[in-house]
Amino acid sequence: MTRVRQEIRRYLAVEPVQVAELELEPEPGRGPGRGQDPGPDGGGVLRPGPGSPPVTHGEVFLLVRRAGRPVAALLGRVPEGADPRAVLTELARRHAGGGPAPAPAPASAPAATGHTVPFTTVVIATRERADRLAHALDSVLVQDHPDFEVVVVDNAPVTDATRDLVGREYAERVRYVTEPVPGLAVAHNTGLAAARGDVVAFTDDDVVADPRWLTELTAPFAADPGLGCATGLILPARLRTPAQVLLESHGGFAKGFAPRTYDPADPPADEPLFPFTAGRFGSGANMAFRTGVLRAVGGFDPATGAGTPARGGDDLYGFVRVLAQGHRLRYTPQALVWHHHRETWQDLETQAYGYGVGLTAYLTALLVNRPALLPAFLARLPRGLARARTLTAARDTDARRTAGAPGAPGVPGAPSTPDVPSTPGVPGGHDDRGHPWPRRLSRLQRKGMLYGPVGYLRARRALRAAQASVLSGTAGTAVPAGATGRSR
Repeated sequence: MTRVRQEIRRYLAVEPVQVAELELEPEPGRGPGRGQDPGPDGGGVLRPGPGSPPVTHGEVFLLVRRAGRPVAALLGRVPEGADPRAVLTELARRHAGGGPAPAPAPASAPAATGHTVPFTTVVIATRERADRLAHALDSVLVQDHPDFEVVVVDNAPVTDATRDLVGREYAERVRYVTEPVPGLAVAHNTGLAAARGDVVAFTDDDVVADPRWLTELTAPFAADPGLGCATGLILPARLRTPAQVLLESHGGFAKGFAPRTYDPADPPADEPLFPFTAGRFGSGANMAFRTGVLRAVGGFDPATGAGTPARGGDDLYGFVRVLAQGHRLRYTPQALVWHHHRETWQDLETQAYGYGVGLTAYLTALLVNRPALLPAFLARLPRGLARARTLTAARDTDARRTAGAPGAPGVPGAPSTPDVPSTPGVPGGHDDRGHPWPRRLSRLQRKGMLYGPVGYLRARRALRAAQASVLSGTAGTAVPAGATGRSR
């Protein structure tokens, strides 16, 4: 009981952290944009994160950009009465200003790069969150990608709120599709079936996409014909509650700032569990697939994902299926979305348990749908169990520099990032441990992992029942909400 009280006190003592971004080197030909102008001292361009108020004194989670591209995330403190821009510019230059310049951004004009970005379908699955969806759509529709369409999949709706929003505000720019069977993977498969693009990108209804997100995420497909999947960087839109700060200080969804290609023909030497440590590759809020490749592997397993007894793992399943077919996967941190983390302790408990369930559920789905992977899985099982014990262990505060330590709780094997400067306790710093990870959440993760295979089998039965109940309905039928041409 004493330990529980201590964990509760520690949790309640976690203070909010501001979210901001700082441009060290504005792009040639581009003004400083929204936010503060650079000062006479040549300081960086500081602006608040999406939906955040102007930066003031206190702790700040800072995304550092150079020429528009993300290069690092730092945690700084602005003293009361100090100039936030000056303080954070100094911090950024000290820790991130001397790093290698980012690769040039993919240009929309073919002549600039030698490659065209592919025509892309953006799929957003949603359920009864029209207010969140509106913010996500607003950010997606202003992308600098020259050729894309947007499909909203309304998953098992109980009201007309999403349909009405799309018809009223986005009729000429967004296609609306219904999917009566609940489950994120089912909804994503419905979006995949509706996709007209050569590449299909997926994001969530609780994100704000960076203006160049889609171009950065899809340009690698034009450069590499063998690429089957791409993922990008996910950073917190807000760190206002203890739950949000706690999750991000233990890795969040970020996978670092170093681009990386995973090739099944040349397995990474530092990944002995490859390809089963799919959590290293990215997350479902920021992923894209070559449309034909994803269709060829059967899409996502519909008995996985949020909204099913399997709780999650649909994105990890898709990553491994594509890699197992011999296609490469590219992680590109220049493709950025800002994610609205869950806000309460109850949300954290649900998320911790769901991570555990989704992990073993997706592994079960892989072996059920592709038994040929069983020998490779069994060969890696002992190391996998040891890794699982490490990642689900309760973690105490550790003020040492630990960049490169294992990653986010419940997302096994988030990548090390030794090339990225780290500050003790940086949110998104991959287990820098600015706050202890409670034992209660560790126990829930492990409990979820034990339940995962059962959850998957129950999800399969529930799916069959749900599909039978709508056989005479219009599952996945496109509903016109206006013109359906490509967004420009």
